[in-house]
Amino acid sequence: MQRRDFLRLSLLVPSLSAVSAWATPPGRARMVVPDGRPHRFELSRQRFLLDGEPFRILSGEMHPIRIPAAYWRQRIRMAKAMGLNTIAVYLMWNALESAPGVFDLRSGNRDFAKFIRLCQEEGLWVYLRPGPYVCGEWDFGGLPPYLLRHPHLRVRDKDDPDYMAAVRRYIATVAPVLRPLLAVNGGPILMVQVENEYASFGRDLAYLETIRMLWQEHGVHGPFSISDGLAQIREAKTYLPGTALGLDGDTDFAAAQAIAGELPVWMGEGYPGWITHWGDQGFARGDFAGTLARLLAEGRSFNLYVVHGGTNFGFGAGANADNDYANFQPVITSYDYGAPIDEHGAPTADYHVFRRLIAAHSAQPLPELPEVPPMASFATFTPQPHAALWDNLPAAKQVDRPQSNELLFGQDHGMVLYRRATKGGGELAIDGVRDYATVFHGGRYADCISRVVHPNLRSGHTLRLPAGPGEALLEILVDSFGHVNFGHAMADRKGLLGEVRLDGKPLEDWQAMSLPLDEAWLASLKPLQGKPARPGVFFKGTLSLAQAGDCYLDMADWDKGYLWVNGRLLGRYWNLGPQQRLYCPAPWLRDGDNEVLVFDMHRTEPAAIRSATALSD
Repeated sequence: MQRRDFLRLSLLVPSLSAVSAWATPPGRARMVVPDGRPHRFELSRQRFLLDGEPFRILSGEMHPIRIPAAYWRQRIRMAKAMGLNTIAVYLMWNALESAPGVFDLRSGNRDFAKFIRLCQEEGLWVYLRPGPYVCGEWDFGGLPPYLLRHPHLRVRDKDDPDYMAAVRRYIATVAPVLRPLLAVNGGPILMVQVENEYASFGRDLAYLETIRMLWQEHGVHGPFSISDGLAQIREAKTYLPGTALGLDGDTDFAAAQAIAGELPVWMGEGYPGWITHWGDQGFARGDFAGTLARLLAEGRSFNLYVVHGGTNFGFGAGANADNDYANFQPVITSYDYGAPIDEHGAPTADYHVFRRLIAAHSAQPLPELPEVPPMASFATFTPQPHAALWDNLPAAKQVDRPQSNELLFGQDHGMVLYRRATKGGGELAIDGVRDYATVFHGGRYADCISRVVHPNLRSGHTLRLPAGPGEALLEILVDSFGHVNFGHAMADRKGLLGEVRLDGKPLEDWQAMSLPLDEAWLASLKPLQGKPARPGVFFKGTLSLAQAGDCYLDMADWDKGYLWVNGRLLGRYWNLGPQQRLYCPAPWLRDGDNEVLVFDMHRTEPAAIRSATALSD
C-alpha cells in the first residue's frame, strides 16, 4: 500500500479526540496578520503562540512552481477568501538547482521569495516546507536528478558524502533568501519544516538533527516542525525533539501528544483531494468536510494538502512505486488533486462548503472571492508532420551494454535510443525498461513495452522478431516518466537498465543516443522531407485565439507524447487516461497565432486538437 493510500484511508472515518487542554479553545479564530514588524511565533505548552497569545494555523498548501507566476496573487486571494490565515509552501530543490552549483531563484515561478512576499501583502502567514526532500508527487521528491549520476548514491542519508555535500550547498544558497522572510525578522514565515515524512523512509534521528543544524548554522532558527503519519513515527521513533508534530492524515491527536510531550501537535496534512496516476479509472476526489468541521469545532490547527494543486508543467510530475521498484505508478500532468481551488483557479463545490464552515469560526467576515481568470476557446486545428526524430539523432556513444540516462549522459529526463545490428529473428527479451519503450526492427515498428502494469497495456518484456536475410537494425527508444518520489525505490534511474537477449543470448556492443527533449535540442530540429516513414514524429500547428485566455487542449485523438505551446512544455499526454486535456494558462499565450509542437511516440498521421474549458466534463 502506498504511503498516501494509507493516510487517505485513515481520513475516511475520522475519529478526532475530544478537545484537550492543548487545543486552542473552539470559537472564532484570532486575526493577526503579518504587517512587516517582527512577530514572535512559539511552540509552547502544547499550543502555538503568536506574540504570546494562542494562535491557530488555518493553512492551505500550494506550490509556486506549479502555478504561473502571473496567477500567484489570484490563487493566494482564493485561499484567503476561503477563510485561511496561512499558506504552506514546498520548495522543490530540483526546480532551483539544475546542475551542481547552478541555481536560479529568480526567474518565472522559481522566485519563491516573491511568492512569500505576496502572501504577506495579502495578509497571510507562511508555513515553509523547504526539504531538502519534499515528496509532493514531484519528480524525485524534489531532489535534483543530477544526484543519480553517482552510481552508489544513498539519498536522505547523513553518511553519504555526495548527497550531503549537495544538501549543504542547497541550504547555504536558500537560507540567506529565507532569513529576512521569517516572522521574527518582519516576514510572514511562522515555522519551517525539517525534511518531510522521514519516518516513512528511515530511522536515523541524527539525520533530522543534522538537517535542522544546517538551517540553524545559516541563520534559520525555526521554530521547526516535522510531518508524518503517526504509525510511521511510532515505528521508526523519529520524532525530532523540540519540533511541532504534524500528523499526515492521522487524527489520533492524544496518542501523538504522548510522543510530542509539551510541544504542539496539529494536522500537518489533511487531504481534501487525492493523487491521480496514469491508468486510474478516473480523477481522484476527496470527502473532507466532516473532518474539517471537527477540526474547527475542536479548535485545532491544520494544513489542507492541497488547497490548490496546479499543474506538473514540464517534466515535473513524479511517480510512485513499491520498494522493489514494482507497481510503478506515474503521476499525471495535472495536479488538480480534487482540491477546493481547481487547476485554473476556480472554486469547486468543496470550496464553498469549506468556506461556510470556516466562516462560522472567523472573527471577521471573509473577503469576497477574487475574479477567476477567464477561459478562452479556439477552433479545432490539426498539427502536421514537422520533423522525424530519426532525422535528428545526435552522435552515438558506444557501450558494451545499455545503461541509464543519468550514468551514460548525465541526462535527467527525456528519451534515450539504444541500437545495434542483429542477424536473423528469434525471441527478444528486454529487461529493465524505465519507463516506456517502442521497439523497431529493420526500420519497422515491432511493439511497445510499458513499465506501467495495466489491463489495457502489454507490459511483458518479450516479443518475436521475424527472420530475414542479412542484418537488421534493432532500435529501442526509451521514454521516461518522473523519478520515483516516495519510499525506498528512489534510485529510479531512467532508460534501459537490464539485459537485452535474443534467444537467451545477451546482446552487447550498443550505440546509445541522448534525446533530452530540452530547449536546445528542439531548436536544432531539421524539418521533414516528405512523409514520415515510421513513428517518432514531431507535429507542428497553430492555435489561433481572438483573445488570450486560459484553455485546455484536448489530446484525446493522440496516443502518447509531449505537448509544447510557444516553446513551453505543458507536460505529458497519454491515451491511457484518465487525463486527456492539458491546461495552458493565458500568460503563456498571445492574441492571434500560437505555435503548438507535439511529439507522439506512435503516430505518423496527424490528429485534431480540440478546445476544452475544463480538465473533464
